[in-house]
Amino acid sequence: MSDQNDSSPIAKPKLTTATPIDTAAIRAAANKLDDGAVTSGYQGNREEVIALLNSALATELVCVMRYKRHYFTASGMENTAIKAEFLVHAGEESGHADMIAERIVQLNGKPDFNPAGLRERSHAEYDDSEDIVSMIKANLIAERIAIETYRQMIERIGDTDPTTRHMLVNIMAVEEEHADDMRDLLG
Repeated sequence: MSDQNDSSPIAKPKLTTATPIDTAAIRAAANKLDDGAVTSGYQGNREEVIALLNSALATELVCVMRYKRHYFTASGMENTAIKAEFLVHAGEESGHADMIAERIVQLNGKPDFNPAGLRERSHAEYDDSEDIVSMIKANLIAERIAIETYRQMIERIGDTDPTTRHMLVNIMAVEEEHADDMRDLLG
């Protein structure tokens, strides 16, 4: 067993005395009320982050519509469980859209819900397949697109906006679950 000395690979990091937090400066900067949640310490490129989030919002909205269409148009008793899965995913995608829109507002942006150009702003595609296997495949492809898009967004944002990054990581985890669900349905 190691005695956890400084040469041990599992040694605990040493804490150093940090510069105290400048409470007076924070309080003075906090008086800029029009910026809402965006404080003077925000390091992200707000305009770029808002643009990324609006494209993600469009993607989530298209995903809601695709899953809803598949839910309502899939037929047959043998597809009852698959239809239920489509409906659950539609609800979760709607929740993602809500979180993204809220974050855009927190960053003093405007969420773009305009249906004109929604398909063009979305990373994923809408699908109007008629058979259940094609529906499942379309949803799996869309989930894989969302996963990669969120991964790239997370990478681009880096540590400059931890709140947005955290939200995107959580959304991406759900999209990964959705992809697994769709893959499982393909058998």
